[in-house]
Amino acid sequence: MKKSAVREWADALVFAVVAASLIRWLLLEPFTIPTASMEKSLLVGDFLFVSKMHYGTRIPRTVIQMPLTHQKIWGTEIPSYNDAIQLPYYRLPGFSDVERNDVVVFNFPTEFQYPPDLKTNYIKRAVGIAGDVIDVKMGDLLVNGEPAFKPEEMQYSYDVITNRPLNTEFFKEYGINQESFGTFTNGSGYVVFGATDEVIQRLEASPVVTSVTKRIQANGGEEGIFPDGLLMGWNRDNYGPLKIPAKGWTIELTNENVVKYGSAIEHYEGLENVEMKEGQLFIDGVKAESYTFKQDYYFMMGDNRHDSLDSRYWGFVPEDHIVGKAWFLWLSLDKYESMFNKIRWNRFFKGIE
Repeated sequence: MKKSAVREWADALVFAVVAASLIRWLLLEPFTIPTASMEKSLLVGDFLFVSKMHYGTRIPRTVIQMPLTHQKIWGTEIPSYNDAIQLPYYRLPGFSDVERNDVVVFNFPTEFQYPPDLKTNYIKRAVGIAGDVIDVKMGDLLVNGEPAFKPEEMQYSYDVITNRPLNTEFFKEYGINQESFGTFTNGSGYVVFGATDEVIQRLEASPVVTSVTKRIQANGGEEGIFPDGLLMGWNRDNYGPLKIPAKGWTIELTNENVVKYGSAIEHYEGLENVEMKEGQLFIDGVKAESYTFKQDYYFMMGDNRHDSLDSRYWGFVPEDHIVGKAWFLWLSLDKYESMFNKIRWNRFFKGIE
């Protein structure tokens, strides 16, 4: 019997949804850069594909969910999933493990109101892998005691003092958009929230610029820094040393280690009853003297070092939160331009390093 036109359209729609869901789950997933934390390596308005194949596709843990959604049904506040059934974590074989300095998409770890595989997707650079020791001194990252890889266009914040007022067009000439600078309250200069070494050299050569100073925080604790910036005396520019947990690594649960690793043990190791109090850690009501980690962890940082909410603020990323490797761009739109000028043609199909 010949199918009706409605039946043919319905069959085609079902096939398209199933095919798209399988591709999105198994192979590639589109992703958009929403913030400036990875500039200039990745720009706000970049559209990219994330490879699930590189690190191995995760088997969905939350199996009851609407296809092609994430957290909410489109345009509503209605959850697109039901967490009544949660499968154990399992990942299919991949091409490689997460390597140091890969640009990685992952589920935001501390978003505890959602199941692990439905937490918000973030993108950062994996500056440290399991077993590495992270240390930041005066804004410079060290990994295992050695200077870390520096992305070609890594950015920091600067104070720019000028001899006359400047406008948006001036900063645009240096690739600094209107949301990336602000004026001092006394009107004597500007804060540039993200600039590369090349841009700073050009600014320093300008006759209207009298001085440029990198905004490095001196030694001293900062509130909101992981695991406890005030207690440890750490801040965004002077941080660590901190060793990243690795699967099979056993630590003694001293007071200091409970501060550093207690939250990871409590939230990411699959334990039912964990409590921290007075510098001690209790598992199922029993004080633990040591602990052996069940999975690898990673330390993520943005390439725009002073405009990035990253592992310095919320801690380690567990292996089971890794979504995939940022692979290549397929479109890039500049929200400050109009019409055809919005399209950044030079970024089409650019690989991500």
